[in-house]
Amino acid sequence: MQSERLFKEAPVWQAIGALVGPSVLSVLVMIIYNMTDLFFIGLLQDTALTAAVAVVGPVFTLASAGATVLGMGGCAVVANSLGAGDRQDARCVSSLCGWCALLTGAFLAVVLNLFCEPILYMLGTNAEILPYATHYLRILALGAPAMIFSVSAASLLRADGAIRRGLAGNLAGSITNILLDPLFILIFGWNIAGAAAATMLGNLVASGIYLHHILRRSEVLSLSPSHALHHSARLGRVLALGLPNGVSSLLSGLAGSFSNRLLAAYGTNALAAMAAADKSAMVVTLIQMGICMGLQPLLAYNVGGHNLPRLRAVLSRAFGLTAGFGTAFALVCLLAQRPLIGLFLSDPGAISLARHLYPWLLAGSPLLGLYYLSINFLQATGYAGSATLLSALRQGVLLVPALYGFHSLLGLPGLAAARAATDLFSAVIALLLFLLVWRKLTSKVQRGRCAL
Repeated sequence: MQSERLFKEAPVWQAIGALVGPSVLSVLVMIIYNMTDLFFIGLLQDTALTAAVAVVGPVFTLASAGATVLGMGGCAVVANSLGAGDRQDARCVSSLCGWCALLTGAFLAVVLNLFCEPILYMLGTNAEILPYATHYLRILALGAPAMIFSVSAASLLRADGAIRRGLAGNLAGSITNILLDPLFILIFGWNIAGAAAATMLGNLVASGIYLHHILRRSEVLSLSPSHALHHSARLGRVLALGLPNGVSSLLSGLAGSFSNRLLAAYGTNALAAMAAADKSAMVVTLIQMGICMGLQPLLAYNVGGHNLPRLRAVLSRAFGLTAGFGTAFALVCLLAQRPLIGLFLSDPGAISLARHLYPWLLAGSPLLGLYYLSINFLQATGYAGSATLLSALRQGVLLVPALYGFHSLLGLPGLAAARAATDLFSAVIALLLFLLVWRKLTSKVQRGRCAL
């Protein structure tokens, strides 16, 4: 089999490149998608609009986390069922995930529209940005079913082997958003409402492509309500397996809401500045995450085959790749921070504040690859609980108290310094867990060889 030759026999760098390339491409699409709204809103030269996008962001980070749990958990269960030759269970689980995504999105749309203003004030909105944030949130909420379904369905398609179709849906949705943003925001003059409408339509396009595959082309995926009701108890298994992949995004959304509440005390410029600095630094983090996620099947294959020399070679090269990329790209971002931040801001005061926060957000970049690689290594070796714990540390367990602690010591810069501190501390914990599990794995393999 081609996959076996790649995992077992291909030169290590060739195997890494074959797996990392598509993963990083998907991440780059996600980065462009995430930056589009803020970039075109920034062209309007109104920091209140930029701040409104920042305040609403955590709501949909949380929604995306829930969709990831459904999608990744569903992907694992469906793939397992197909491996066991049980197509009926695969149909039931895929339908269950699809309907849960749609119903969760519909529920979210109703709740966000009914309680829009209280939610926004809880997230740190002030009177200046409330009208803009309200328009943005209400329209995005209407598209919540499509957004949650598209994220979940993309993972389910991978279980069906439709990797290209999943990438096509991702690209089509992102390109739709990118093309409609300037049309709606700048030409039609819909401002922040146009950004929300473009995002909603992009998710609808992606969902349409996934729906067409599930309903017309797939022999194992289903959206039949009867299939969903047949094995509804399987939802617990889906959520358990998807939790390690969603917990980081879930806690990131919660931490973002806490951060925005503290930033709101410093005014609209502070909210806009942190949003711009965070978006500019996000590229380094997400690409390192994409590199490590792409390598997971290679790690898992060689763990299962007890091929420690090849596993060691993959890990050593992956550590060097992520650390080198993180260091080099962080330096490039620091040198180019003025034009990067200028993509999202035009107000001199906000730009100056963002540049003051930016170095802190990049400080942990060289070690973030170690953190993400350790998580994927733990998953590959079967330590799902440890992987979940490690995912929870950086974006929640450590970050939330650090935000309040560093803020009390340093004020506004402390909110960015807290991120640097948690990045570095999480990387240290990740290294310790990695070394502990590696020692256990090595000992287990050696005992197995002695028994033979």
